[in-house]
Amino acid sequence: QLALSGGGSVQAGGSLRLSCVITGLTYRPYCMGWFRQAPGNWREGVATVDSNGITTLDPSKKGRFTMSQDTAKNTLYLQMNSLKPEDTGMYYCAASEYDCYHGSWSFDVTYWGKGTQVTISS
Repeated sequence: QLALSGGGSVQAGGSLRLSCVITGLTYRPYCMGWFRQAPGNWREGVATVDSNGITTLDPSKKGRFTMSQDTAKNTLYLQMNSLKPEDTGMYYCAASEYDCYHGSWSFDVTYWGKGTQVTISS
């Protein structure tokens, strides 16, 4: 399971931290990460971490978003600062039995967690 928490509603300029605890998968995930689906848009990658612990973040979010992981707790984090109304959407954590694409902040997902809503008001 990918148990996601930390969504909510904040005003623009605020911060949120999403957490995703990954347990019980039938395979060892080689790539994990975060996706976002804004209203009316496709689901898009936000950040990934590969099997070597290397993270790749969507360049448009650098300076505001940070992805990290605590391997001892099997937990991924997405720290989001200076949030903007356009950051509104459903956020998902995901995992894959395949490795990440080098230098990509998206990947072929084989297991999705349930999403959490993030709403940023202006």
